Parts: sequence; C-alpha cells; structure tokens
Amino acid sequence: MAEEEQETEEPPKKGAGKPLLIGLILALALGGGGFYAAWSGLILGSAGEEKAESEPEKAEKAGPLPDVAFIEVPPLVINIGSGNLKRHLRFRAQLEVEKEAEPDVAQLMPRIVDVLNGYLRAIETGELERKTALVRLRAQMLRRIQVVTGEGRVRDLLVMEFVLN
Repeated sequence: MAEEEQETEEPPKKGAGKPLLIGLILALALGGGGFYAAWSGLILGSAGEEKAESEPEKAEKAGPLPDVAFIEVPPLVINIGSGNLKRHLRFRAQLEVEKEAEPDVAQLMPRIVDVLNGYLRAIETGELERKTALVRLRAQMLRRIQVVTGEGRVRDLLVMEFVLN
C-alpha cells in the first residue's frame, strides 16, 4: 500500500518560476529603456536639448513682455440670497488691457461695473459654491466686459478677490 501512495504522488516541478522571473526582468529592462528613450529625447521630442540650455539662454528666447496695462475694477459687495439665507459676495478684479486702449476702457468703467453687478446678482448661491464656479464665472464676466468695451481692448479678467460669506 505504501508503494501505491508513492506512485500516485508526483514529484514537484522545478523551474516553474523561471519563465516568470525572466518575464519580470525583461519587463523592467524594456520599461527602463522606454523611459530613457523618452527622457533623453530619442522619441517624443527633444527633452534632453531643453535641459541642456542654461537659464539666461531661455530668458533671451522668451522675448519682450507684451505692452499691456492693468486697470482695477472697483470692489463689489453683492447681496446674494433672500429670506433668512442672506449672504454676501466680495469681488475684486483687474482688467488686462492693451496699452493704447487703457483710456477708453477706464472711461467705460461705470458700464463695466454695472454689467458685473447685474451678472453677479443674477447667480444662484448654489452655483457659486461649486468647485468650477470661478472658472466659469470668470469666462462669462470677461465675455460681457468685452461686449461693453469692444473687441480687442480687454485681454483678460484677473480675479483678485472672490469671497462668499
């Protein structure tokens, strides 16, 4: 009977982990080679050349700063909500304008404040509490300001303060 048990037991297979180990080593080698090729610029661009440049050379390539001016929008405090849920929004911004358009935009500031005030009062409190609210509101306000000032005068709206309490 002991002989029968020994015959049914199969000897353990040796070398079953060898292909797995070889595959793991090849995967690491190929992954490292791919990383080096991308990092050095052999594929997907020339990242290595950009790293070789010194900081003064990069500054020379950047070119002159654009000829712009910044005009401060008077701070706005807006009542939002009704009933027991009265809240306030404090908003402060600056307009990035072309240098030659600065006097024209400054002259239109009362209209700009009126447009911003009307737009911000119309917004629901729930919309202001979303994470993406500032990006969306900024784009909407910039579009409205550009309509008031005319095309090409106002380049950007820089939000300096946006506090809801």
